[in-house]
Amino acid sequence: MCAIIGISGLDEAAVSVAVGLHALQHRGQEAAGIISFDGERFHEHRQMGLSGGIFTPAVLESLPGSAAIGHDRYSTSGVKQHDAVLQARDAQPMASFFAFGPLAIAHNGNLTNEKELRHELMRAGHLFQSEVDTEVALKLIGSALGETLLERMQTALLLLEGAYSLIMLTNGKLIGVRDPLGIRPLVLGRLNGAFILSSETCALSALNATFVREVEPGEIVIITEGQITSHRFAEKKPPRSCIFEYIYFSRPDSTSGNRNVYTVRKELGRELAKEAPADADMVCAIPDSGNPAALGFAEQSGIPFELAIVRNHYVGRVFIQPTQVERGKNVALKLSPNEYLLKGKRIVLVDDSLVRGTTAKRVIMRLKECGVKEVHLRLTSPPWRHGCYYGIDEADPERRVAKPRESQMEVEAYVKEITGATSVAYLSLDGMYRAIYGEARNNTRPQACDACFTRDFPTALTDAFGGRVH
Repeated sequence: MCAIIGISGLDEAAVSVAVGLHALQHRGQEAAGIISFDGERFHEHRQMGLSGGIFTPAVLESLPGSAAIGHDRYSTSGVKQHDAVLQARDAQPMASFFAFGPLAIAHNGNLTNEKELRHELMRAGHLFQSEVDTEVALKLIGSALGETLLERMQTALLLLEGAYSLIMLTNGKLIGVRDPLGIRPLVLGRLNGAFILSSETCALSALNATFVREVEPGEIVIITEGQITSHRFAEKKPPRSCIFEYIYFSRPDSTSGNRNVYTVRKELGRELAKEAPADADMVCAIPDSGNPAALGFAEQSGIPFELAIVRNHYVGRVFIQPTQVERGKNVALKLSPNEYLLKGKRIVLVDDSLVRGTTAKRVIMRLKECGVKEVHLRLTSPPWRHGCYYGIDEADPERRVAKPRESQMEVEAYVKEITGATSVAYLSLDGMYRAIYGEARNNTRPQACDACFTRDFPTALTDAFGGRVH
């Protein structure tokens, strides 16, 4: 998941990058870092924790220059255990020095042939300081053949498999790259003549910048002294952007694929109300990502919506906590039902998805303790059956409530049993597509990457399965 942002052509660029990282904090909460360039050399600061607490005025003063890149970390590779030294080693951005000069990189995504590439690079004599795939991409670009950095990138990027958006910084250049299928997001903006690259448009809004366009799949954009050039490293293909960006990842005020995320989530709720109505007194959401969908469900069904579950905004997103222990603990700290509104009521409880069941189980238990008579759990995506290898830390089938060979009816019965819900219903695959794209899934040429629901992985998975999954 992760957040990346880069700025070129703005005084004290690191300050604006820090603002952008704060706006993108929902994408990663384990570590943050910034590397700036002052025209002569790099300056960097990486640290465990949230960006708002890391980038103090004193730290930002140590990051001079008119160009900078930054990263909020959500670990899907490298070290996840509680070892601050090892975790800080895997934080980003990362930098190295090559014959052509210094190169810094920030990465969102997962390389599905990282182990294979790392092994080949180590056999060639390369030394690694971290366990993350970002360093593999950095070393691969730095050691690729080519007269120019562009030629090196065009050679190296074709060797990468999986999903990735990259922002790089070198002598006088800010560079953005998006994988050939556009699985992970990357947008381009402008601010007072400066250029900005970011994971989401919400960071542009936070900086009062203007959205220009999305970086195209398979595109390299190079920003030099206020000028931008576009280059391709892969042939154009129908994009397969991650559908989970709409369902959960992105901030609701962001725009993706010319679609406002908030509006899409409301439409998901409307579609869910059509497919799985319930006889209830109230609609409420598991906040925050479930709120727009619950509003859509309420408007479609005519059942009143209430903010009956209060979220403590000083606790991070539960799904992206690195361990199950932390996820369980943070559910209890994060969500608190309003007993005054809920006692004696039959409610529709709307959430965006259910993967492990941690949040739904604990929330429904608390609702019943508050005297709720019935809880009808409604989910605005299909059952998550197959995990993800493209930037979500959830590839272990033993941690998922939905198994690949079970029918949706069997999954719903099992979720009802483990959560204590009165009834359970998932949105269908075609219902999800209708809400987002206005039409059912094109099974010949899917409009998005939905492999977590369908097992239709759009790239090879060399490290996991030795090639493409069928």
